[in-house]
Amino acid sequence: MSPHTRLVRFAALGATTALALTACGGQAASDSGTENTPQGVVTQAAAKKIADHYEEVNNKANAARDDKLLGTVEAGQVYAMDKATYTLFETWPKKEQKAYTKPFSYQDREYVIPEKGTATWFAVRAKSSENSKNSVLLVFDKVGGTYKMVLSLWADSGEPLPKLAVDRHGLAEAVDPDTKVGKLAPAEVGAAYEDFLETGGKKEGKALASTEPVENAKETYERSSAEGAAGGKATEKFFTKPPADPSVYALRTADGGVLALFPAAHKQESLLKESYRSIADLVPNDEQSALGATRGALITDTFEGQGLAELTPKSARITAVDFQHVDAR
Repeated sequence: MSPHTRLVRFAALGATTALALTACGGQAASDSGTENTPQGVVTQAAAKKIADHYEEVNNKANAARDDKLLGTVEAGQVYAMDKATYTLFETWPKKEQKAYTKPFSYQDREYVIPEKGTATWFAVRAKSSENSKNSVLLVFDKVGGTYKMVLSLWADSGEPLPKLAVDRHGLAEAVDPDTKVGKLAPAEVGAAYEDFLETGGKKEGKALASTEPVENAKETYERSSAEGAAGGKATEKFFTKPPADPSVYALRTADGGVLALFPAAHKQESLLKESYRSIADLVPNDEQSALGATRGALITDTFEGQGLAELTPKSARITAVDFQHVDAR
């Protein structure tokens, strides 16, 4: 994971779309307590140690593009995305390569720690030493007995994270991802978002309010349907797929709603129209080639992503999404 916001790559044949991310925050939990005081999943001291270790190893892994080393501190959706980032590194301009491998640190941290027994995970809200204007919300979960970072969303817009509910001991309230909050449960948000890419929002997407990420996805669907790919010589369609890691994380907000951190994934198929197949091929760009695509009538690109949503009984609002191109065939 780097301190730099990813570009959301929907149009595999060269076009890129950057979706706005929302600012994030959290409440700190207390380290002090007695036998009668509820304890957090981890103490603040332990959370700090875990985040420090992640920061150190992540910087080393980024510098060497060592995905095995990265896998000692990352898992889930973020790891699937970052492994692909290492593969794509050589296709980037030198300036971007230099910025990515420069060591950074997480500063102004706030630890969001649920009560022990209600969750296995905790979150950290922080800023990067490389970009103090943007905030990040990191989720650390126990994977194979070790805490690893599994979700990470950067913010570069002014929309604030909703205030989180905390008890008098400073502990956050984890929410079951399958619990309905209005029209959607946290575990259903990813599919609702992907429906905008696949159908323009005609199915599950109907439950989502209009926000910038949703409108951008809808515009991508409409552009693909109308224009196709390769200058109109190919069709372009999106298909929802199970994410690399289906784990969803949710926290109660002070207004009684829920903040959901969810995974999402899709495939994008560019298919040469039949009338062109005897005289032309689709030619992969540098990014597609690095991920394994070869020229032919069909190119299938796979994207893994993650997002933030605010759920209340009245509305379901996606406030941030982040996708990475992870495979091409």
